[in-house]
Formats: sequence, structure tokens, C-alpha cells
Amino acid sequence: MSNHLAIATVTAALKKMLQEGISQDIPGAQVTTVRPDAASSSVSGACINLFMYHAMPNAAWRNADLRTRRPKGELVKHGQASLDLYYLLTFYGNEQRLEPQRLMGSAVQTLVDRPQLTQPIIQETVDSTADLIDSTLGEQMQLVRFFPAEITTEELSRIWSVFFQIPYALSFAYQGTAVIIQGRKPGRSALPVRSRRFYATPQRPVIEKITTSGELNEPITLDSHITLHGRGLKGRSVGAPRPERDLTQVSLGKARITPQVVTENKVEITLPTLSAQEISALRAGAQGLRIAQTPDPPLRDADYAILSNLMSVVLCPTIHNGSEGISVRDVTELEENACTATLTVSVDMTIEPRQNTFLMLNKRDHTSKTYIIRGERQTAETTTLTFQLNNVLTGTYLVRVQVDGAESPLEVDTDENSDTFEQYIGPTIWIGGEP
Repeated sequence: MSNHLAIATVTAALKKMLQEGISQDIPGAQVTTVRPDAASSSVSGACINLFMYHAMPNAAWRNADLRTRRPKGELVKHGQASLDLYYLLTFYGNEQRLEPQRLMGSAVQTLVDRPQLTQPIIQETVDSTADLIDSTLGEQMQLVRFFPAEITTEELSRIWSVFFQIPYALSFAYQGTAVIIQGRKPGRSALPVRSRRFYATPQRPVIEKITTSGELNEPITLDSHITLHGRGLKGRSVGAPRPERDLTQVSLGKARITPQVVTENKVEITLPTLSAQEISALRAGAQGLRIAQTPDPPLRDADYAILSNLMSVVLCPTIHNGSEGISVRDVTELEENACTATLTVSVDMTIEPRQNTFLMLNKRDHTSKTYIIRGERQTAETTTLTFQLNNVLTGTYLVRVQVDGAESPLEVDTDENSDTFEQYIGPTIWIGGEP
């Protein structure tokens, strides 16, 4: 494949071949590579001007570049562009001595004898041109070939019409095919497939809906109990009886969870009872959830499982220990009862570097004053989020954290005798100097 210097290298090599050819037939004749409107004034005497006026995708090679990327955009191979180059050869000289026609005949004869760019020709051109020293056209497996272009008188006159007030000179068009320019970004090549296996399953588990034990629209946190409703949810043991829990698991994001209850139409997961390893794999935000049934007896592929349809759930982080999981430091009081500070929040789910975090502050005095502050970008997985507060009014605030759109819940006062019954009461934090 060739790099970005390929087109210029083809032009320079073609010029070199033409110069060597016409020097034998018309001594003193020159080959230039300028616009036709400048060629007649730049060189006196016999001259061939080589001008690339057009480039088009090569029809034979254009499909060779299909599927360079996966659906998500990752490169699977080097991208490439295959081009046909179109050149206009214009012949100048003494018309009485028929120099333009002699030059045309010499040029055609040269390209009949040398219709393609061989590696020695390309290397000679690159070695003699400082601007092309890094060209890789010589590494291209497809040799560039030249042949007369099929161009009508009308098309030729249309080309000349773009050169303002320039009289027509004897011209002939050639096509160079094909220049293959490769992209810089490397692709990824998967390992070859060692074997192919086919599996047949009597049925696939189907999840129809997901419910929680709390009220409608209550956020799902690590304290929630989730129930999956559907059909064919229980894995089956063909050999010696095995517990359904060993055959049926739930894939929740990156976590693989063992449910507490498994029946044909229902799977129940109590998140507080999960192991520490399972909890550490959970992430806040929208997560894909599906049933994964392991065949029994197991197949040679240890990771093979029968998967259900994919459902989406939103896991919401919770601030550790309520208000005790929030701290403020580096408080600097400003004028007009405002301050700057650094606020740190500890949550019960691991936050990845790619996740977006926001802090939302609402004043407890029920005024409309609120703040939404973007969190610092994390460089590693963490459960502690840091936010910089600038020009925030002093006072007590209700605190919420949002991770990829999943918002931490607030505490509601359930005491009927309280003045704040059915109002949000926490978690809160005092921001400012001494209260």
C-alpha cells in the first residue's frame, strides 16, 4: 500500500518517463507539470505539459475496503482509498515544424513501450526528488498502469473552458490506474477460529418484566429486592440433580449474580445478601440484565450459557451512612455570605473513570437556590467523589449524587408527629463557616 505521497510520486515518475522518451526523438524538448495556462509562458521551445486534472475512485478496488470497522467503530484493518488519476498532456512547439504533433507521437510511443510504473522507475524518481523521499508507492503490489483515456471532443473542450482566455493547444488524455492509499491508523486482527461448534437448545428463557418490592418508581439500590418475571427461567439438569441456583444466574452489567429464588416463571434477587465480590462488580447507571443458564452436563466451553433477552435496569448509588458519608474541607468565606470549599462524598458502588458524576445541592430552607456541580474526572476506580464548590451560599443543603444519570435517593421523614413529615430530611451537609 502507498502513503500520502503516492499521487505526487505517480506524476513525478510519469514526467521522468516522458522526459527520457522525448529526449531521444526531439532533442531539447522539456516536460513540465504546471497548469496549461502557465505552460506556454514558462518554457520556450518544444514542451509537453503534464497536468493532473481529475481523480476518481477505482471501480475494481472500491469494494476491497468494505468492513474496515466494527459496528462500534473499532478498526479491523487498515482503511484504504483506491484512485484512478487522469492526466492532460498538452503539446507546445513550432507549428511550422510540426513539433506539437511529433511530441504527441513520441509521448504515445513512450507509454506504449512503458505502460506501467515498475519498482525501479519509482525508486529512481524517489531518489532524485527530495520531497518524495518518504514515498511508499514502490511497496504497492498493484502496479500503476497508463492507457489513453476515453475522452470526447466535448469533454476536452469543457476542460479547456476552465482556463480563462487561454487558446487551445493540442492535447491528449491519459488515465493512471490504480493508486491505493492506505490509512495511518492500524487495525486489529482477531485470532483465527480453531474449531466450530453448534448447539441446539429446546427453548430460550424470556424475561417479560422486572419488579421491585418497594413502591412504584422507587429507585433500585443495593438495598432492593428485584423479581424477574417470565417463562423458561429455570435451568434444567440432565444428569445428577443439581440445585437450580447452580444452573441459573443473572448477568447484571459486568456482574454475574447467583439468585436466591429460581422457578420456571420467577427469579428473585436480594441485593443486600450478595457476596462482596458480586457487589464490587456492580456499577451505577443503566445496566443490561439477562438470565444466563449453564447447561448440565457442562459443555467443553466453560463460558457457554443460554442467554435470555436483554432488559435494562438503572442502579442508583447510595451515599454511605447518610450525612456521615459527606465531608467539607478547605472552606474559604467570601463576601455576601458565600464561600468556596471542597466537598467529598462516599458512595456504596464503585465508580469507573469513564463515568460522569454530578453533585446536586438543594437548600433545606425550601428556597429555589440549587447547585449542579460536575465532579472531577476519576483516574482509577473509586467509591469517593470529590467536587469543587465555588461561590456557594452558606447554609444547610440536601445532597444528591448522580452517576451516569443514576441519582442517589434522599431520605424521607416518616414520623407523622414531625414538623417535616413526608419531607426530604437527608442526607444533608452544612456548607460555610461555623454554623
